Amino acid sequence: MAKQISGANKIGIDVDGDGIPDVSLSLKTIGAIAFGIISMAGMWFTLKADIELAKELPTPTIERIEYDLKDELIRQTIMDTQEDVDNILNKLDKLEERLYEITKDL
Repeated sequence: MAKQISGANKIGIDVDGDGIPDVSLSLKTIGAIAFGIISMAGMWFTLKADIELAKELPTPTIERIEYDLKDELIRQTIMDTQEDVDNILNKLDKLEERLYEITKDL
C-alpha cells in the first residue's frame, strides 16, 4: 500500500496498487477519527465501572406499605376491567335485541 502526502496536508492511500491514491484523508479527518475512537473507549470504560459499582450496591427492599399499595392498585384495575366488560356485555345484548327486532320484521 503506497501512501502519498501532498502539500495540502492530505494522505492518499492506494488500495489496488496502481499508484493512484484511492482514498484521500486530511490530517483533520484523521484527528477527528482518532478523537472519536478515544472518546468511545473512555465512555466504554466509564460504563463498565458504573456497572461494577451498581453490582456492589445493596438491593432495595420492598416495604410492606409499598407491597400493599401495589396490591390495591392491581385489585382496583381488575375491578375496573370487570365493570368495563359488564358494560360491553350489556351493550352487546341491546344490539342483539335490536338486530333480532330488525330481522324479525323482514
